[in-house]
Amino acid sequence: MTEKVFKSGFVSLIGRPNVGKSTLLNQMLGQKVAIMSDKAQTTRNKIQGVYTEERGQVVFIDTPGIHKPKHRLGDFMMKVVGTTFNEVDTILFLVDAKEGMGRGDEFIMERLASVKTPVFLVVNKIDEVHPDELLPFIDKYRSKFDFAEIIPISALQGNNVETLKEQIFANLEEGPQYYPSDQITDHPERFLISEMIREKVLHLTRDEVPHSIAVDIEQIKLREDGETVYVSAVVVVERSSQKGIIIGKSGSMLKEIGKRSREDIQALLGSKVFLELFVKVEKDWRNKAKYLKEFGYRADEY
Repeated sequence: MTEKVFKSGFVSLIGRPNVGKSTLLNQMLGQKVAIMSDKAQTTRNKIQGVYTEERGQVVFIDTPGIHKPKHRLGDFMMKVVGTTFNEVDTILFLVDAKEGMGRGDEFIMERLASVKTPVFLVVNKIDEVHPDELLPFIDKYRSKFDFAEIIPISALQGNNVETLKEQIFANLEEGPQYYPSDQITDHPERFLISEMIREKVLHLTRDEVPHSIAVDIEQIKLREDGETVYVSAVVVVERSSQKGIIIGKSGSMLKEIGKRSREDIQALLGSKVFLELFVKVEKDWRNKAKYLKEFGYRADEY
């Protein structure tokens, strides 16, 4: 009887902002570890998601959308992306089927030209285009880069995601189990909670707010009743006008952000949560090393 081979490896998800990398990661894992939003550049850190089954374990790394940096936070985000190219076993290059090839895609392929890691072209959002449009779309990318595999999917609907998993495992070699079978991310609860709150701000506020916010978790502790977890968090913005937007009329917006965040945090922790939110202005924090480090963006680690 042939002994089963356990495969393992690291897979990086890259692409322009808002192509569905976080949605695909969550779909792969069957659980949310990366925040989703229709705002571009939602992801700031490398989110590691862990998928384990009998045949092996895949550690997914969801990177920030590749874009031209406009501040030190942007520089950090692009440094995060660059470090993953040669550290992984497979690169999933996601593109948006309904958007068409852009200069950002060409820029990514130029950066990938010197990378030896196998690159899969993952054409996302196929549920939003006519099937006849797919082949010409794919041919444009195929003419510019020699992809190891080309796989059309819908990350949101789950279409063809199992096929993508099959191809990923086919590309992996025998290896160790890096994480316990029941672990789906390497990020601590504090980080996940801050991301859940930031996601709700992205969903509920207008365009001038999202990229100017950070969420700093000040305290997580079990209350005296032994059942309720107390969470204290600060939403950090760059301008007083943004603070007003997040608080809302008579505190209505902050209340709604708190309500939605609490629901996700309770699901994560499996217990009742009392969430207290505050809003603080730190002018131009995205360009100050002190605040980048304080809010968890440590470029020196990459």
